[in-house]
Amino acid sequence: MAQDLKKMYKTIVQDHFPPKMEISFSDENDKKQTLFYERVSWTIDGLQKGLRYGENPGQEAALYKLVNGNLMLGETETIRPGQYLASDIELLQSGKHPGKTNLTDADNALNILRYFTDKPTVVIIKHNNPCGVARSYSLEDAYMKANMADRVAAFGGCIALNKTVDKATAEAVSNQYAEVVVAPDFEAGAMDILARKKNLRVIRIANISRLHEFAGKRFADFKSLIDGGIIVQWSFVPLARSKDALMPAETEYKGKKYRIARQPTEQEYEDMLFGWLVESGVTSNSVIYVKNQVTAGIGTGEQDRVGVAEIARDKAYRKLADRYCFETYATPYNDMKDQDKKAEIDKRVADEKGGLIGSAMVSDAFFPFRDGVDVGIREGISSVIQPGGSENDYQSIEACNEADVTMVYTGQRSFRH
Repeated sequence: MAQDLKKMYKTIVQDHFPPKMEISFSDENDKKQTLFYERVSWTIDGLQKGLRYGENPGQEAALYKLVNGNLMLGETETIRPGQYLASDIELLQSGKHPGKTNLTDADNALNILRYFTDKPTVVIIKHNNPCGVARSYSLEDAYMKANMADRVAAFGGCIALNKTVDKATAEAVSNQYAEVVVAPDFEAGAMDILARKKNLRVIRIANISRLHEFAGKRFADFKSLIDGGIIVQWSFVPLARSKDALMPAETEYKGKKYRIARQPTEQEYEDMLFGWLVESGVTSNSVIYVKNQVTAGIGTGEQDRVGVAEIARDKAYRKLADRYCFETYATPYNDMKDQDKKAEIDKRVADEKGGLIGSAMVSDAFFPFRDGVDVGIREGISSVIQPGGSENDYQSIEACNEADVTMVYTGQRSFRH
């Protein structure tokens, strides 16, 4: 049976999806707006091949790109056809050519990267969620920080970089196991380094250099239901993309006004905005912690906000312990047999509270009670960014003021399902 499963992962499913697709919307007068799509394939070893398979081996799948048409509802319209990103990639090295999850991981990385085009930024995605995101002065340093933010989860992930990959960055990437590398370009010699990993999919998307143009753009987002029905919505756009769009936390409860006592520093604004924009690519319910524009703990997909705040905290502790163990002894924390060395690392991590002292706490929806904020406050966070809007916002404001923690509202929820 195990051998059969291994064979399934290597099997390319021949899909039977048609080469063209049209989706039409008609008003009460039968006036149509139609979106026109074409199926995407690549020439690999002299053969035309589409997606390897869908979410699992055995599931047929096809990738379509929007080639014509437009949809306008009210004052909102879809992104113009032909401005391709993840739907029309250039395979520089196919290895095992992409399946559905590889491209959706790459797409969500671009979804986050579009808000960070000024400085070298790296997003590592695993199972369509970021496991490490970092900005820095160089691409190599940004990659190292993103990878060490969660070295364990980054194994076999999709690495997306917003600048041309130099040889130093290529060497760093080639030292790890990854499924996909996505970048706008590669300098001379970088591909030779990446070619050592024969099954690595290396993807060039020239439009990454124009990613800032995609910030604020919308597309029609389709979700199919079990009975074949479809929910369609406009894609999410975070409106708070600068500190001027953020509001100091304040509310009124039973006739009394509550307001955050301390304004954020510039560093806190930078970390909160960075975290809020990363949050747009994290599955809800989610809470994340950010420090110095590097993710420190990412909690995803939980049903309660206190629970996900605790999960993000616990991950920060575990990931920092693994990082220190790997950096100091070249050994993963879980493989460390020397209990004295392990205890030494545990004490260091505990003293630093998982690296969360001075970090920003980011929540994709409001905190219904103060207990969620209290999770971060106990770890030494210095700032909180959240949508606001809870009946009990006053509790969170009181909690922050008691601990000299600043807090801002975005005025917008950032759910992603």
